Amino acid sequence: MASSGKKKTTMAKLARESRLRERRQMKQERKDARRNEPESASGPAVQANADGTIDGAVTELAQGASADAGDADMAPAVSEAD
Repeated sequence: MASSGKKKTTMAKLARESRLRERRQMKQERKDARRNEPESASGPAVQANADGTIDGAVTELAQGASADAGDADMAPAVSEAD
């Protein structure tokens, strides 16, 4: 016994629902694309520049090593007086 009376859903709610459906569809398409890509292309692309630096990859180890090298220059000279 559905009545054909006044519409009870607001345009804002309809717009939210349509955006949600679109986002879910886009997400599913991205998931399908990831499943279909070859295994070798799944990792992040890291390339070495001509000067030997690497784009997109800075490790804490490298940062720590450069900090240690700076500390070596600042260390006081130790002299043995025998």
